[in-house]
Amino acid sequence: MVHISRPVDGPTPTPTSRRLFLALAGALAAAPLLDARRASAAAAAKSLDDPAKKEIAMKLVSSAENSSLDWKAQYQYIEDIGDGRGYTAGIIGFCSGTHDMLDLVQLYSDRKPGNVLAKYLPALREVDGTDSHSGLDPNYPKDWRKAAQDSAFQQAQNDERDRVYFNPAVRQGKTDGLRVLGQFAYYDAIVMHGDGTDSTSFRNIRKRALTKARPPAQGGDETAYLNAFLDARVWAMKQEEAHSDTSRVDTAQRVFLRNGNLDLDPPLDWKVYGDSYHIG
Repeated sequence: MVHISRPVDGPTPTPTSRRLFLALAGALAAAPLLDARRASAAAAAKSLDDPAKKEIAMKLVSSAENSSLDWKAQYQYIEDIGDGRGYTAGIIGFCSGTHDMLDLVQLYSDRKPGNVLAKYLPALREVDGTDSHSGLDPNYPKDWRKAAQDSAFQQAQNDERDRVYFNPAVRQGKTDGLRVLGQFAYYDAIVMHGDGTDSTSFRNIRKRALTKARPPAQGGDETAYLNAFLDARVWAMKQEEAHSDTSRVDTAQRVFLRNGNLDLDPPLDWKVYGDSYHIG
């Protein structure tokens, strides 16, 4: 007979208990991996570039820029709103005086030579940086609306919006550790103010906020940082008469922030310029 020496602290596990032990050990070892995957998946879902969140962002901006949630109807929009930037047009407010309209029409012409707007490229180069309509009137608005029926021009607007405004805002928001609302606050700011070197540009709004609070990526509280950013944004808006109505911050973004809705989860209710909007 073979005698099995047993440890003094307990009996040798039976085959059944040993299988149970190994199964439990495996589950415990896998748990951190599963938690990490879940956290990673949750983080990936909570970004403004998620299609559903991006659609919300487009509607929020359109409510402020065009007093409508139907942002796709704005491909054909064009007018001079008297803000010193010449013609403002399209889904994001491309301006003849701020270079982005020139870049857009150039892209459209590169993709589709001879389009109805291509003939205006020399004039757009001349008026860039001014509020002049020289070489554009009287037919440019009519031709813009005609071009807006072309899917190639619509796609060019989408692509320039993303390249110049949306993608840089989301990228910086992610770098700062911000969730969907913070990324949107960046996007709305860069749409209105651009990202140049002047004191009211997006990058300098952000720098002003950083003197008051730290973003999550630097160990700060997200809500405190977003309040600081929105304070800086309001300051920038008030530097220019055309943007002095700050309701797109006060009765929209601040409402979401006060409600703790950092992921812009519907339902959403807000006001811009006194008009009420809802996303269910």
